[in-house]
Amino acid sequence: MDLLDTLTAKGLRGETPTREEALAVLATTDDELLDVVAAAGRVRRRWFGRRVKLNYLVNLKSGLCPEDCSYCSQRLGSKAEILKYTWLKPGQAAEAAKAGVSGGAKRVCLVASGRGPTDRDIDRVTDTVAAIKEADPAVEICACLGLLSDNQAERLKAAGVDAYNHNLNTSEGTYGDIATTHTYADRVDTVQKAHGAGLSACSGLIAGMGESDEDLVDVVFALRELGSDSVPVNFLIPFEGTPLAKEWNLSPQRCLRILAMVRFVNPDTEVRIAGGREVHLRSMQPLGLHLANSIFLGDYLTSEGQAGQTDLDMIADAGFEVEGMGESTLPRHRADIAAAAGGCGTAAVPGEGADAAVGGCGTGGGCGPCGGHGHAVPAATAGETAVPATEQAAGTAADEVRTDLVRVRRRGAGTELAPNA
Repeated sequence: MDLLDTLTAKGLRGETPTREEALAVLATTDDELLDVVAAAGRVRRRWFGRRVKLNYLVNLKSGLCPEDCSYCSQRLGSKAEILKYTWLKPGQAAEAAKAGVSGGAKRVCLVASGRGPTDRDIDRVTDTVAAIKEADPAVEICACLGLLSDNQAERLKAAGVDAYNHNLNTSEGTYGDIATTHTYADRVDTVQKAHGAGLSACSGLIAGMGESDEDLVDVVFALRELGSDSVPVNFLIPFEGTPLAKEWNLSPQRCLRILAMVRFVNPDTEVRIAGGREVHLRSMQPLGLHLANSIFLGDYLTSEGQAGQTDLDMIADAGFEVEGMGESTLPRHRADIAAAAGGCGTAAVPGEGADAAVGGCGTGGGCGPCGGHGHAVPAATAGETAVPATEQAAGTAADEVRTDLVRVRRRGAGTELAPNA
């Protein structure tokens, strides 16, 4: 189809499509879906080859957030039965990070609930980064601590943090519908502070909150304009006990179209499938790897992901390979921009099929499923699963949601049980 030929040609040149073209991707039919995946897959391979970057989340501080983000299990007033604990000690966090790195993760994402860090919190994170890098100096560190005040990004950079995650989540026009205790502008300001301090900017979205196609396109274009090196795409899983508990708006096909649109708009940017991939993509997760070049390994902040070994098997079975520590995630022109800004990462030569890495830690990445405070998953007590409402994606009834894949995290950081990695 002419649309896909145009989008592929633009993506191979690193050009951004028009808003109308991006909207047209979301409007394609299920009959056209494999053609859409194939076209976006060519763009993905042009800039990232068949590499998949693995990221690992460590939830440093869980629950009891004063913010009112509607999607979040850790929000003010949440009745979700999630783990709640205060700051992990540096040694505890380093031990949790070790599990992810041992499983193949090249980036560890340190997340803490709350509006934003105090100066004492920055000290805690500094000590934690030192403990993690003492064990493995090559590991990349992304911090996700909420809204930043002046000079905090610079302190994190000096401490050895490589990237900062703060998601825009949805369009500016609808942001007030999901949070009232801070604004869309506050989030943009934090991303700009991080980028200005030389940190690799990681900022993404949450799909499935009842937004329109126009909202999705608005936020993805805004992320492109902000210069985000990494775009985590989260798929909302409605948490019982939060205001979005009844929002089941996604199907696997819808998720793939969203990922394809994000890839076309961000051809040379790291695109990560973040929270909700196991629940919403289900058996179609391997197709998502043809669109995104990055995933989280194992568990998320407050929910359990599929087994880490299953992630690794999926990557290998689909014909992809795990990106190594010494490989640069971003293609050369974007890595050079990041290096000039003071970020980490050296160049890789882009080409159809693969990028030739020439060293460095690689920029891009970040903590997708947190939204600055946490990500939304269905509430369930230990050993139980949440019960979904009827899904209405694309105007048709969807297959039964795989609730067996959705469990509140009861292992890893903040518990006495071994992590999943």
